Amino acid sequence: MTTGWIWLGFAVFLVIALTTDTYLVNYKPARSHQSMRAAICWTLFWISTALIFNTILWFYLGSTKALEFFTGYVIEKSLSVDNLFVFYMIFHQFRIPLAYQQRIFTYGIWGAVIMRLGLILLGSWLVSEFHWLLYIMGAFLVLTGAKILVSKEKEKDLTETFFMRLCKSMMRITHEFHDQHFFTRKKGVLYATPLFLALIFIEFSDLIFALDSIPAIFAITTDPLIVWTSNIFAILGLRALYFLLAGMVERFRMLKYGIALVLIFVGVKMIIEPWLIIPVSYSLAMIAVLLLSFTVMSWGAPCQKK
Repeated sequence: MTTGWIWLGFAVFLVIALTTDTYLVNYKPARSHQSMRAAICWTLFWISTALIFNTILWFYLGSTKALEFFTGYVIEKSLSVDNLFVFYMIFHQFRIPLAYQQRIFTYGIWGAVIMRLGLILLGSWLVSEFHWLLYIMGAFLVLTGAKILVSKEKEKDLTETFFMRLCKSMMRITHEFHDQHFFTRKKGVLYATPLFLALIFIEFSDLIFALDSIPAIFAITTDPLIVWTSNIFAILGLRALYFLLAGMVERFRMLKYGIALVLIFVGVKMIIEPWLIIPVSYSLAMIAVLLLSFTVMSWGAPCQKK
C-alpha cells in the first residue's frame, strides 16, 4: 500500500501541531502550580498523539512498521531529553529570563523541523546509494557514547568557545535585553541581543544532536517515513517538556549514562548487521531497560550541591 496519503496527512498534522504549540500554548514567567500542570498536560498530549499515529501505522502498514516507529520514537525522545539539558545550560549562561525562553523555543523548533527534514532526506539517499555508510555511522555512535561515558560533568563556558568567537567576529553584540527582540539599534548601528545568541547556540546544538539521533534510528529502519515521523514526534512538545524538567535537571543527571549506552548499543547493532541481525523487539527491550534503569538511579541519587 502506498504511503503517500500518510505523508500528506502527517504534513497537515505537523502544520497544525506547530501552529498550536506556537500560538496557543503559553507558560507564565512564574513557575506556578498552574504552569507546571499545563506543562504536564501538554507533554502527555504530545506523547498521546505519537501513540495514536503509531496505532494508525499498525493498522495500515503492519506491526513491523509500527514497532520500528515506536522504537525510533523512544530513542529520539530520550536523546531530545538529553538535548534539553544543553538548552538549560545555554539559557542559564546567557541569563535568558523564563518569559523570553518561549520565543527562542518557537523559532528553534521550527528551525529544527526544517533542518532535520533536510538531514533525513540526505541521509536516506546516502544510505540507499552507499549502504556501507551505516557501518561508519555505527562506529560514530559507539565513539560518541564512549565519549559521553568518560566525560566529566563540567559546564562549559560558552563565552570561551570557538563558535562564540566566530559570532563576535561576524556581528556586533550587546549584553542588554530589549524586550523580546533579537536585534536592536544603538546610534543607528545594529546589534544582536543575548536572545539571538541563545537562538544560534540552540540551533547549533540541535544540529550536533541530530548527527547522533538520526544515525541512531537508521539502526532500526532506513524507511524515510518512519525516520522522519519518529524524529518530529520527539521534537513536538519539546517546549512543554523543557518547562516541566527545567527545575529538575539535577535529578536526571545520571540519565546521560543510559543514553550513552543506548548510543553504543545501536552503534554496535549497525556494525554487526552483516553477521547478526538483532530484531527490533529485542532492541526496544534493551533500550527501555537502559533508560528506565538510569532514570530510577538518577531519581534515587542525592542531588549535588552547587
